[in-house]
Amino acid sequence: MYRNQTKVISIGGVKIGGDNPVAIQSMTNTRTEEVDATVAQILKLEAAGCEIIRCAVPTMEAAEALSRIKSRIHIPLVADIHFDYRLAIAAIENGADKIRINPGNIGSEEKVKAVVDKAKEYNVPIRVGVNSGSLEKHLLEKYGGVTAEGIVESALDKVHMIEKMGYDNLVVSIKSSDVMMCVKAHGLIARECPYPLHVGITESGTVYSGNVKSSVGLGIILYEGIGNTIRVSLTGDPAEEIRTAKLILRTLGLRKGGIEVVSCPTCGRTKIDLISLANEVEKMVEDIPLDNIKVAVMGCVVNGPGEAKEAGMGIAGGMGEGLLIKKGEIVKKVKEEELLDTLRQELLNWER
Repeated sequence: MYRNQTKVISIGGVKIGGDNPVAIQSMTNTRTEEVDATVAQILKLEAAGCEIIRCAVPTMEAAEALSRIKSRIHIPLVADIHFDYRLAIAAIENGADKIRINPGNIGSEEKVKAVVDKAKEYNVPIRVGVNSGSLEKHLLEKYGGVTAEGIVESALDKVHMIEKMGYDNLVVSIKSSDVMMCVKAHGLIARECPYPLHVGITESGTVYSGNVKSSVGLGIILYEGIGNTIRVSLTGDPAEEIRTAKLILRTLGLRKGGIEVVSCPTCGRTKIDLISLANEVEKMVEDIPLDNIKVAVMGCVVNGPGEAKEAGMGIAGGMGEGLLIKKGEIVKKVKEEELLDTLRQELLNWER
C-alpha cells in the first residue's frame, strides 16, 4: 500500500494519506499542564515548519489543558495517551484533533470501546501506536523475541479490534529503535494496512546519532513509497527534529521549497574558515523567503566556481577574499569579511 493509495484522514485542518504530502510532526517536551511554556514551544515549532504537534497527557490536568493550548496555536494538536482510557476520553472532549493510544496498554476491550465510542462521537482520528518495547508476551514467544513480524501482527490485531467496533478513522504507527527492523516492519505492514502510516525511528538518540539513524531509516522507508507523516525523534530541542525532517523530505524529492545549502568538505587548498562560514550561511538563509534555490559555499577559488555551477548562487573563498558566483558565472570579488553579507543581499534581491 503506497502512501498515495491509503485512506485519507483529516487531523484538524491537515489531511494525510492519498495524494496529500508527507506531513512533518513533532512532540513537545514541556509539561502539558504548563500551558504558557507548551504554547511557546509549539509556536516555535510552527515557525520552524512543524505541521502536526503531539503532547503527552499523563494526568487529567494535562487533558483539560489541551483546550487552552489549542486556542492559541495554529496546527493540529494530538494527545498522547498511555494506560488510562479516561484521559483519552477527556482529551477528546477538550479538543484534541487526534489521539494516540496503544490499545494493548489501555486495558480491557470495554475500556478501548469507550475511547472508540467517544472518538466516533467527535469524529477524532485514533492513531494506533505499537512499539517494539510493548510487544505482547504471546507474540514474543511466537516469534522468539522482538521481530518485525511480531510488531506488525500486534498492530494489525489492534486495528482489527477497533474496526470490529465500527470505526475506521485510523492512523497506524509501528516503531522500533532497531533501524533495519523498523524498515522491514514497514514493508510488511504496508502490504496489509489501508490506513495512513506515521513513521519514525523511536528512541533514536541524541541530535548526532538520532539524525543519522532517522535519516537512514526514514530515508529507506519513504523512498519505498511508504509513510504519510514523519517524526524525527531526538533527545534534544524539538526544533532540530523539524529541520532534519524537512531536509530528509527535500533530499528525497518529497518536499519543495526553501534554500538548500551545499558546501565542500574542505581540503588543503582551503584558505578561509569555511566551516564557520558554511554554518553561518545555513543559519542565515532560514529566514529568507525563497523557494527551490541552491546556494553553494566553496572553500577555494580553484574548484569553487566549477563546482558551484549547479547552484543558483554561490561563494568561493580565497586568501582573505572570495568570489560571488551567480548562475554559474563569477559576478564579483569581495573581501572575506564581506562574503556573508554580500551573499545575503544578493539573495534578498533575487529575481523571483
